[in-house]
Amino acid sequence: MLESSLLVIVLLGAAVGAAALLLVWALTPEAPSRVVIPSTLLPKLKAYGTRLPVAIGVGLLLLVLTRWPVLAGAGGLLVFFGPALFGGASSEKRAIAQLEGLAAWTESLRDTIAGAVGLEQAIPATAYAAAPAISPQLIAMSDRLRVRTPLPVALQRFADDLDDASADLIVAALMLNARLRGPGLREVLTSLAGSAREELEMRRRVVSSRASTRRSVQIVVAISVTFVLGLTLFNRDYVEPYSSFVGQLVLLIVLGLFAAGFMWMRRLSVFELPARFLFQAEAPVSGGAVR
Repeated sequence: MLESSLLVIVLLGAAVGAAALLLVWALTPEAPSRVVIPSTLLPKLKAYGTRLPVAIGVGLLLLVLTRWPVLAGAGGLLVFFGPALFGGASSEKRAIAQLEGLAAWTESLRDTIAGAVGLEQAIPATAYAAAPAISPQLIAMSDRLRVRTPLPVALQRFADDLDDASADLIVAALMLNARLRGPGLREVLTSLAGSAREELEMRRRVVSSRASTRRSVQIVVAISVTFVLGLTLFNRDYVEPYSSFVGQLVLLIVLGLFAAGFMWMRRLSVFELPARFLFQAEAPVSGGAVR
């Protein structure tokens, strides 16, 4: 019994130490970098390094107060995955800002091309005046063009950086014009900019209507968590059957049902974007090696 208790204490100490290291690493400021398009892995690790210590702390606090490992684990998971459960508005706002910037840049590109300027010159000329939501991607594409990257390749990488179906539609038109050099690019850009504006208005209406659903999810989750914690802390006699091993198994099933309901409600408030259609072709494989 003593050895098992020591093992639990050592494991908890290791978990707290690792969480503290992650928190220090996540809060340590980084030196400014010249890289324009950062990797998405490091921001995710930073976010996890900030949330993980808090989740472990909440789990340990619940374990001390209730002596229920199932509830402690559920509380830690709820804190850790809270942004995914309650969030979504910030990503929708970024997508809307990106689409709005894309529509404005398309109109600016159309007006610049009207002065008898080619795409290779018009893109760098409009990159630095674009909206902040797409300015880093445009500057990266301009840098690629300066180092003699072919225009279709630079446009393909620009579409990959934006990772949006609406951007694929505009980039596909630019890639076709870069290869064929045909007339009518101004009219095509005008039509695409108008389509982007219409989609932007549609997304704004959808986000406004989904805001009430997201608020309902937050209210239901908050009331459920408050009710469970209130019963556990202030009415121990009522929830005493859950203190046994079988009671913990039953509590695990109940909390699993709650989690499934929360995830289902969260899906109701998510705006599903259309899938992309413009992907970079893979290199041909010959003789077992990639050329």
